[in-house]
Amino acid sequence: MSNRILLVEDDQSFGAVLKDYLTINNFEVTLATDGEMGLKEFTEKEFDICIFDVMMPKKDGFSLAEDVKKIDKNTPIIFLTARNMREDILKGYQIGADDYITKPFDTELLLYKIKAILQRSAVLENEDQEQFKISSIFFDSMLRQLRVGENEYKLSPKENELLKLLCIHRNDFMPRDLALRKIWKKENYFTARSMDVYIAKLRKLLKDDEGLEIINVHGEGFRLLVKNP
Repeated sequence: MSNRILLVEDDQSFGAVLKDYLTINNFEVTLATDGEMGLKEFTEKEFDICIFDVMMPKKDGFSLAEDVKKIDKNTPIIFLTARNMREDILKGYQIGADDYITKPFDTELLLYKIKAILQRSAVLENEDQEQFKISSIFFDSMLRQLRVGENEYKLSPKENELLKLLCIHRNDFMPRDLALRKIWKKENYFTARSMDVYIAKLRKLLKDDEGLEIINVHGEGFRLLVKNP
């Protein structure tokens, strides 16, 4: 099922182009051209993420975001703006923005940011899950136990947390920086190398299940590919 985006942008030409780009990349996009229309759409439909231009007629992006947060404080919001003023950026984050992008921008960068925010939201929604049955493996993250076929393993704390993130993101992209922040609490060369070592260990543990594979994604993260759900 496609993720649903509410895009509110008063430049109709730019909004239409951006909507087409996001639609091509498998998002379901609703485009509104002013803040009041955007709020009406939000109250009538469900969305996974919102993208608001800041300077708009009738209701600006900041006011719209404040109204949206009153309805659902957990809805992620990205602001788009032609203004690169520190005060505006701070105000956006104070309202609860997840990101703030200055025009003109690289649409691929926006796409990456959208996916990263949605993945963080998915982790928050599913991080309470403790048991996973995927292909031939059974994984209990509470007990740090992994069973692959008839083989059982006791995982180290970091192996356990890393495998849990991969299982939550199964068949989807798991960003390296997400794992580094959540498990290692910092991002640098040494923690990145440490994570690569743990990924290699998990690959060895899962090698007997031909229906599972941990693959690299363009040096930006990993994906637990499930061939036999």
